[in-house]
Amino acid sequence: MPRHHAQRQHAQQNDDNPTKRPRIRRAPPRTERDRTRRVLGQNFLRDRRTIDQIIAAVRPEPERLLLEIGAGEGALTRRLARLCRRVVAYEIDPDLAARLRAELGPVVRVVQGDFLTARPPREPFAVVGNIPYASTSRIVDWCLTAPGITSATLVTQLEYARKRCGDYGRWTLRTVQTWPRFHWRLVGRIPRERFRPAPGVDSAILRLDRRRVDLLPSHQLDAYARFVALGFSGVGGSLRASLCREHPARRVDAALRAARIPADALVGQVWPEQWLALFRGICSGR
Repeated sequence: MPRHHAQRQHAQQNDDNPTKRPRIRRAPPRTERDRTRRVLGQNFLRDRRTIDQIIAAVRPEPERLLLEIGAGEGALTRRLARLCRRVVAYEIDPDLAARLRAELGPVVRVVQGDFLTARPPREPFAVVGNIPYASTSRIVDWCLTAPGITSATLVTQLEYARKRCGDYGRWTLRTVQTWPRFHWRLVGRIPRERFRPAPGVDSAILRLDRRRVDLLPSHQLDAYARFVALGFSGVGGSLRASLCREHPARRVDAALRAARIPADALVGQVWPEQWLALFRGICSGR
């Protein structure tokens, strides 16, 4: 194939697959404001289509308390304030927090500080946010451990959301461990060009929904998490070998067959539903 044809084909493939698009090279920060944005990981929402997309994913309930992470310039905050009676907006940047407080007054409670230091409310609440990529795992962990949370709608890196939601046909340890209590979904994609300044990669809307009824009894959740961690440990070279370290081989083999999991299956290819079937088959009555 001539070189220019190969280059054209490669470019077309990159256009069709947003995860393979080249990263945007950022210019060095010139001003104090630019440097602050870089330190705090600020990429502001200004595109109305994207804000509409996030609002549709949030499905705000007028009477429910809503916490916003990283209010920034308030593009999402203003919309939320029209839809919910109680919004608490967290913004770590003191200048932006002061502007929002002056603009929104008593309509929104603006908290200047790091959301990760906040105590979860005692009443049921939802979370939404265009969050700093560098803090994604810690913010997700905060949401997963907050007793009263009903849902979290978070703008994350596309790659992060795809991995956590099985979009590549593989599942992560954290997703599988929390599946009995939370439903993970990738509900939208956002091109990088819709942010200012534009980040180096595309984004996604990740939705975590707290199940109304857990898929396992509460007293089994810790045992299930340990069971999944054992399977993901990689010791022995296969899922079967890892599970056989602590469970009888005959019981493991029977559970694998019942869940239709090949004995040589890679651990990441096992669905959350199959993990639940495995746990019930191997650990029931214990």
